[in-house]
Amino acid sequence: MTNDSPNSWDARAAAHSFYGFTDLPTVAERGTIVVTHGEGPYIVDTEGRRYLDANSGLWNMVAGFDHPGMIAAAQAQYARFPGYHAFFGRMSDQTVMLSEKLAEVSPFDNAKVFYTNSGSEANDSMVKMLWFLWASEGQPQRRKILTRVNAYHGVTAVSASMTGKPYNAVFGLPLDGFVHLSCPHYWRFGQEGESEAQFTQRMADELEATIAREGADTIAGFFAEPVMGAGGVIPPSEGYFQAIAPILRRHGIPLISDEVITGFGRTGNTWGCETYDFMPDAIISSKNLTAGFFPMGAVILGEALADRMQRAAEKIEEFPHGFTASGHPVGCAIALKAIDVVMNEGLADNVRRLTPRFEAGMARLAQHPHIGEWRGKGFMGALEAVADKATKTPFAGHLSVSERIANACTDQGLICRPLGQSIVLCPPFILTEAQMDEMFTKLETALDKVFAEVA
Repeated sequence: MTNDSPNSWDARAAAHSFYGFTDLPTVAERGTIVVTHGEGPYIVDTEGRRYLDANSGLWNMVAGFDHPGMIAAAQAQYARFPGYHAFFGRMSDQTVMLSEKLAEVSPFDNAKVFYTNSGSEANDSMVKMLWFLWASEGQPQRRKILTRVNAYHGVTAVSASMTGKPYNAVFGLPLDGFVHLSCPHYWRFGQEGESEAQFTQRMADELEATIAREGADTIAGFFAEPVMGAGGVIPPSEGYFQAIAPILRRHGIPLISDEVITGFGRTGNTWGCETYDFMPDAIISSKNLTAGFFPMGAVILGEALADRMQRAAEKIEEFPHGFTASGHPVGCAIALKAIDVVMNEGLADNVRRLTPRFEAGMARLAQHPHIGEWRGKGFMGALEAVADKATKTPFAGHLSVSERIANACTDQGLICRPLGQSIVLCPPFILTEAQMDEMFTKLETALDKVFAEVA
C-alpha cells in the first residue's frame, strides 16, 4: 500500500491494527492520529499537524521526543553491543552499572535489582518473588495480595488482578486472593461531616479489619502507588501512609511502592515515597526509568527483602524467573543516560521550579462551575468534571464528557487524557513556561466548549 493521500494512514491503521485502551466510538468518528515524529514536547502526525503532548506519551516521555543525548546513548550502545540477556550468570556491563546506579539513588541503604520489560511485568515479578520467598520460609499459604480500588498496577493476569478497575471483570479477573481496599480519595469518598484525619483513620481501620478477616498469615504483601495514576491522579489523604505502614509492619506484611509513574521526578522528588515520607520494602520502577526511550521495568528490593530472596534462591540454587530482554544492554545504557538527564541536566529542577505555576493553572481552571476538584502532585494533575459542584454529582456516563474534552483539546493541538470523569495532565519535564501557558489556554477553551454543550 503506497497511497499517502489524506486519511490513508487512518484507513491503514483501522485495517490491520487492534486497539487497546482506546475509545472505539471516537476512533470510528474521528479516525486514528498516526504520528511520524516528535519535536521537544510536541508530536507531529502524517498530515503535519503538531500537538503539545501534555500526557508525556504515556507518562514516560519526560525528556521530550527528540532529546539528542538520549538518542546518542542508544545509538552508541547499539553499535557497541546491541543485545543480550541476564541469565546463567552472564549480563552486560551496562546492566551492572545500572543496578549500581539504582541502588545508589534508591532510598535503601542497600538494594538489589531485577529487570523486566515493563511496569506490568515488574509488578507481576514482585508478586512471584513474594510467593517464592514465603513458600521458602515455610509459609506457602501467604499468597493474598492487598491493593486498592482504583489502583492501577498493570495488564498481565497477575498485575491486572492487582488493578482495582472494574473493566477487568470482562477478563474474569481478579484471580482469587487479590483483595482491594477502599480508595483513599477524601474528596470523593469522605463521609458527610468526616474530617480528612478521620477519613485517613477509617482507611487504617479498614486495613486492620481486612488483615483480621483474611488472616495476616495468608497475606503476601500490600502494593500501593504513592499517587494513584491511572485511577485519575489521586493523591492519598493526609497522613495515609503514616497510618497504614505501621499496621503492615506490625503484621509482617511487605509494603511495595509502585513507582512506575511517580519514580524519577514526577512528584518533585526522585521517588514518590520520599514525597509522602514512607519507607517501602521494595520499589517498582518503569516509564521514567528510560524516559520512554526503551521498554524496561525494574524491581528494586530493599536490603531486608533482597536478603530473604537471596536465601530463598540459594535453597534451590536459582530463582526460576526472568525474561529474554531482562537487563537488555541498550535499555540499561539508555536508563543510565535518562537518570543522568533527569537528575543532573535540570529536568527535576524544572519540575520543582514550575510546579507552583502548574498548580496555579489547575486551581484557576478548577474555579469553573463544572469542575468539582483539581488534585495532583508535582507534574501530575487531574480536573474532575461534575454536573453539580455543590453535590459533586458526576455527568451522566452517556455524555462521555471527559472524552469530549480530550477530543476538543486534540482539535486545538493539545494531547491530554480522559480518565473516568477527569482530564489528566502529566506534561514532560522539559516544558517551558510558555508551553505550560499554551497547555492551560487550550484546555480552558476545550472546557468552555464542551460544558456549553452538555450543561
